[in-house]
Amino acid sequence: MAKSESDHIHEECGVFGIYSSSGRQVSYDIYDGLVALQHRGQESAGITVSDTSGARGNLMTQKGMGLVSEVFSSKEIEKLQGNIGVGHVRYSTTGGSTPENAQPIAMNYIKGSLALVHNGNIMNAEKIKKAQMFRGQAHYTTSDSEVLAYEIISERINCSSVEEAVLRVVGKLKGGFACIIMSPRKLIGFRDPHGIKPLILGKKNDAYILASESAAIQAVGGEIIRDIRPGEIIIISEDSICSREDLCGMNQAHCIFEYIYFARSDSVIDGVEVHDARFRAGQALARSSATEADLVAGVPDSGLIAAEGFAFESGIPFALVFHKNSYIGRSFIKPSASEREAAVHRKLNVLKSMVDGKRIILIDDSIVRGTTMRQIVGMLRLAGAREVHVRISSPPFLYPCYYGTDVPNSQQLIASEHSTEDIRRRIEADSLNYLSIEDFRSMIGELSLCTACFTGKYPV
Repeated sequence: MAKSESDHIHEECGVFGIYSSSGRQVSYDIYDGLVALQHRGQESAGITVSDTSGARGNLMTQKGMGLVSEVFSSKEIEKLQGNIGVGHVRYSTTGGSTPENAQPIAMNYIKGSLALVHNGNIMNAEKIKKAQMFRGQAHYTTSDSEVLAYEIISERINCSSVEEAVLRVVGKLKGGFACIIMSPRKLIGFRDPHGIKPLILGKKNDAYILASESAAIQAVGGEIIRDIRPGEIIIISEDSICSREDLCGMNQAHCIFEYIYFARSDSVIDGVEVHDARFRAGQALARSSATEADLVAGVPDSGLIAAEGFAFESGIPFALVFHKNSYIGRSFIKPSASEREAAVHRKLNVLKSMVDGKRIILIDDSIVRGTTMRQIVGMLRLAGAREVHVRISSPPFLYPCYYGTDVPNSQQLIASEHSTEDIRRRIEADSLNYLSIEDFRSMIGELSLCTACFTGKYPV
């Protein structure tokens, strides 16, 4: 189905890269890292590795549609022999959900080879592609990631090093992005100058790691070193790690939805612990929209931590009132509205004894179109809930996102077309309140944020 039909917000993808200077095989670590990033993309997965001691440009790639565990068997992982590699999990927001758009993008060219994994959206990709056509370097490309790869190769032919080529190209880009590139002897990571998309540096024994989230580094037994700075280009080679900060210094605008929903709760991004941010969001909701109730519940899994924070602040007991079936598949890619609705019922079941006769405060991270929330409220009422008060740990979505998140156009966002009271009636709740933009300070602290999907103020 088209992504615009989904009733939830999804991140585009997750990236992982590793370079072992001792020559140790890295494919198993990449696999484990991608499993830890599976929540960021469930449509396709891929790994490319190379041996830095072997022939230049000797890339081995395996990728396909589906979850990481569906794309790779232990036998296939074992075949991916190399001490440097990159991996990717994808949820498409630009380009179709097809095998051709699975990453990594791996290419051989006159000066060697390149493999690229990319998270985010390059807003001026078409402009760059037109310039390639003008130079007679046009290629059949289906995604902004491919345009980026070809542009780096084009610059590399005229540069003394791959990092110089990357610096030239990143200076041309507009959007929100985090990227890892593998050349024959180097692993290079870079992040957009506003820091919209995250990228973390870590280490495991002799190996350096780059990943979308700290949880992926820890999942492979690594330790966190630091976040890549917005605009920074980091270059990892056999005997050194160095940084280029030529593009640093722009106004920062970190994506607020990393903390509301995208990232794993055990990740730390730009110095903020995701779990604690969600807990504080729930506390802020309790302070701003308290109501009498018997218990607080969260929609699994996106609303649970905020619900705990709400309960802690309000003094109203927290309870798990849903059983979640995690083995039914990915409901957001069901081909019809009726099948998606049926999938919600297969995924969640209400514990009747917990809600019968009770006044419930129900917490979730967002309302996009309202169809799923209406179903969940209806399920609680059918189980005997006397009242259902909905609280959302983000402000109302009013504007689309252009940086690699599938917030659809405004006409498809229920809050852009209807008042809070209208939405309350449509989801059949007794009351409805959202987190305020002002409450982000108590949630995140002083970190500069991108809140364009709520305010319409875009940093790029």
